[in-house]
Amino acid sequence: MTHPFLIDTETLQQRLGQPDLVVIDVRGKAAYEFGGHIPGAVHSTWHEYSDPNAVPKGLLNPDLKQIEQILRRLGINQDSEVVIYSNPFDNWGDEGRMFWMLEYLGHKKLRILDGGWVKWTAEKRPFEHGRVTPPPGHFTAQPVKQVTIAKEELKTIVRAPHPKTAILDARSLEEYLGKEVSGIPRPGHIPSAIHVAWNGFLNKDATVKDAEAIKAALEEKGIRPDQELVCYCTGGVRSAWLYVVLKLVGYERVRNYPGSWWEWSRDFACPVEKDFQGLQKILGFDQTARPS
Repeated sequence: MTHPFLIDTETLQQRLGQPDLVVIDVRGKAAYEFGGHIPGAVHSTWHEYSDPNAVPKGLLNPDLKQIEQILRRLGINQDSEVVIYSNPFDNWGDEGRMFWMLEYLGHKKLRILDGGWVKWTAEKRPFEHGRVTPPPGHFTAQPVKQVTIAKEELKTIVRAPHPKTAILDARSLEEYLGKEVSGIPRPGHIPSAIHVAWNGFLNKDATVKDAEAIKAALEEKGIRPDQELVCYCTGGVRSAWLYVVLKLVGYERVRNYPGSWWEWSRDFACPVEKDFQGLQKILGFDQTARPS
């Protein structure tokens, strides 16, 4: 797919070394340092920006000064062109989470490497090992609140009819239907949520599928361009990738819920729905049966 939010491998290779370019590798530390990375790429993961005092891991650190310090260590300025990449087949949409977070913080020149590390290595493009330490940047956060949503606002939406807002669950179908997951107090999904699995938008070479095919799949689920779309998953990572995909194909009013199911399931004032019959059908056994 060709889109201003994406950059292809050939274009990125030609741009490497330019002073205004910051390439961020969001894979694990070992993969970055020892497995190789794109020349000049710095390393950062979404975990570094989480609220250290919150149980739900997806909530952003409310201390924006701390977040700014991390981003400045990556060499990011207000006018930097930031390119984010990962291994799209070996993560949870982490590049989407970094993209969404930087957009929320007010950065305007963001791209994701289409195909990521998968396509880069398949094409035998250059790489290097070890950690890159760039000159510090001077990025200052200017939050864009319309790209995020907090629990209380979402709770208000759910309590009333909301035809102009669609809630999208980016987790697996099993999680959506109500499969129990370790560390999650209550299984199920937010009432009225539409299941849109986060991992159904890539070609075999890890590039993003054709926009028309993605839009057709979304329209089949009743998701309309005139609606406001709220995405969630377990911790706002898979849903952030869905957020990016929706933006890629022309949906303009999209928000990510960073607290997601980690937060929602812990608040027993938040309504939850399950579909045990549907879960039984896809798993092949009845999870409603409990030992006495």
